[in-house]
Amino acid sequence: MASWTRLGDWWQAELAGDDSYEEIVTPLLLEVMRPEPGHTYLDLGCGDGRVMESVVAAGGIAIGLELVPELASLAGRHGPVVVGRLPNLHSIKADSVDGALMVLVVEHLKETDALFAEVARVVRTGGMFALVINHPTWTAPESTPITDEDGEVLWRPGGYFESGGSSEVRAGEHTVTFFHRTVADLLNAAADAGWALEKVVERPHHELVDQVGIPRLMACRWSLIP
Repeated sequence: MASWTRLGDWWQAELAGDDSYEEIVTPLLLEVMRPEPGHTYLDLGCGDGRVMESVVAAGGIAIGLELVPELASLAGRHGPVVVGRLPNLHSIKADSVDGALMVLVVEHLKETDALFAEVARVVRTGGMFALVINHPTWTAPESTPITDEDGEVLWRPGGYFESGGSSEVRAGEHTVTFFHRTVADLLNAAADAGWALEKVVERPHHELVDQVGIPRLMACRWSLIP
């Protein structure tokens, strides 16, 4: 498995010509996030800043945090970016932002407790946290769509309750690890850190019409309990 600091080129190549962010992922985030003009939002694992750009276009002020310096430099076109490794947010002052967002990143973090606690520290009381993830039914070890003899697409759940398990996908010469956790584990970790759930949205794969009954993405919005 490679460090993410070595995967910047691969990540940009993966997204080149891929319209899923523009058509599905970013609209899903904005649907649950509802950015407010003049409010400051911290994009955790901001990549090249494409989501930051959408937040700014909606009137918000975007700050990024990114592990890969090359991607952080690109994201800097849309707002200040801190180079750092999640879940460590020590470079961000407490109670300094109105909200935080994270898009397709939490799956690559081994632990979530520290993440939710750190985000609660830097977000002002009453602020929000919006998250878009690969749906946990998708990241469960050995889970996969299967087609029966009649051509019907079904879903093999795999080890859904094997929280902490991981799977790896090829990333050029390297591999990327996805850490699986159940929906319950995710929501409970947030609740334990003081986050109150406001909204959950699930989406199927936007290109696979034969899998419309299979969840592919999930988005959540929480508010920080006073």
